[in-house]
Amino acid sequence: MNEPSPLPSRVYLLRHAHAAWAGPGERDFDRPLDDAGYAEAEVVADRAADAGYLPDVVISSTALRCRQTAQAVRRAFNDRFDVDYVDEMYNAEVDTYLALISAQSASRSVMLVGHNPTIEAVAEAMIGKTQIEAHLPSGFPTAGLAVLDAQPSPDGDGVDWRLTAFLSP
Repeated sequence: MNEPSPLPSRVYLLRHAHAAWAGPGERDFDRPLDDAGYAEAEVVADRAADAGYLPDVVISSTALRCRQTAQAVRRAFNDRFDVDYVDEMYNAEVDTYLALISAQSASRSVMLVGHNPTIEAVAEAMIGKTQIEAHLPSGFPTAGLAVLDAQPSPDGDGVDWRLTAFLSP
């Protein structure tokens, strides 16, 4: 008999939507979504809601473009969840994102709203380079949402992750 996984059984990895270029004197951290980004965020959020991809926990970078993307998802789900904002997600390494996922052991599903290249690297760490290259040959697009599900590993000692779906605008 397999032990239950200490991790959530579903992970959503959402890259923020397209952001405007930084204006004079504006920090990268403060770049908002541009018009195309707002549209991307709304489309992918609506697709996620239509598919029933309701996360138990949503964790977002505090960078403005991530906060705006997370709020689009929240609106699409009629504000059925709160968003936790984590400063450390901005310019973070893969281990930071993986630790945030691992810390959600009481939840069935968690969504991270973050930045590339980290979001893509986390997906690769979870499902493998071959699967990333097969499903995302051009890389992880803005407003791309990867849906990853846990399954027992063949040896019964842990879990393997598989890409269940990928939504993009």
